[in-house]
Amino acid sequence: MKIYVHIVLCCITALLSLPLTAQDIHFSQFFEAPILRNPALAGLFSGDLRLQTVYRTQWQSVTVPYQTTSINGEVKLAIGKSEDFLTIGGQILYDKAGTIAMKSTHFLPVINYHKSLSAERNMYLSLGFMGGLVQRRFDMSKVTTNSQYDGSGYNGGLATGENLATPSYSYFDGTAGMSFNTQMGEDPENNLFVGIAYHHFNKNAKNSFYTNAAVEMNPKFVYSAGAKMAATDNSYVTIHADYTQQGVYTELIAGAMLTYRLDDTENPRYFIHGGAFLRWKDALIPVAKIEIKPFAISVSYDANISTLSSASGGRGGFEMGLSYQKYLTRDNTSRDALRCPRF
Repeated sequence: MKIYVHIVLCCITALLSLPLTAQDIHFSQFFEAPILRNPALAGLFSGDLRLQTVYRTQWQSVTVPYQTTSINGEVKLAIGKSEDFLTIGGQILYDKAGTIAMKSTHFLPVINYHKSLSAERNMYLSLGFMGGLVQRRFDMSKVTTNSQYDGSGYNGGLATGENLATPSYSYFDGTAGMSFNTQMGEDPENNLFVGIAYHHFNKNAKNSFYTNAAVEMNPKFVYSAGAKMAATDNSYVTIHADYTQQGVYTELIAGAMLTYRLDDTENPRYFIHGGAFLRWKDALIPVAKIEIKPFAISVSYDANISTLSSASGGRGGFEMGLSYQKYLTRDNTSRDALRCPRF
């Protein structure tokens, strides 16, 4: 198992050496929104059904707070008598930003195929696709421009001077991803995954409120890695890391959680999780989570350490996550499977 841990730590160390800034919707509890990271991470859990939501609010100390909500759901289905699986699900995102209430709503169905690579252990190669409708809009009545200032100050009766066809537009967005998930050592609870996703592959989609603007959607690459390892008989450590690149913008977030089982070590129901993540050159993020199967609730807070910290007073973003994860009562539940993708 030590060689798997070494591989994960080497990957995270290499990523930490890269220069970073950020773009696009993101969460500090990115591990609670796996489909947003990579559609090939759908279905990598112990269970048949998983529902998750994350709510984020940030920059309240600097401006009108930005608010983002993610909802995702997955159902894992066995393929006949084989050890392959299919996961179907979807991702819904809602984002509201700034003074002009810039809103973005995403409806993104997901499908993921998991191919078993070993008869001796859980080892899967997964290929996932996600695509659907995105709608963006803003409140034109809240827009102010330099064209609306005259000699005496701001005059809301003046035209904005902006040639906007409409305060809203829609487009199709698509993502493809691949992941490799494997058991580490003899303990099936020790797992490792790595993945890569290509977001916005239809980069020529409309991406502007202006009539004749030739603005391309920058493709985004997300490289993900994680490991789950037993620490003692009643505890384990989970490591997560994502490196994102979109045009000239990049972001790295990585960290770890320590989990204690609070009751039966063989079939526990109560867990407590705690840890911290670092968004490189931006925020230090403590995370706490309580789990009473099949439910879990998590909270985190971004302590801003970027150059904006002088204005924000170190205050960044608050997040809360809720999840529901369980096996279903049916003939082909993955609870009874000899092999199945998990993390």
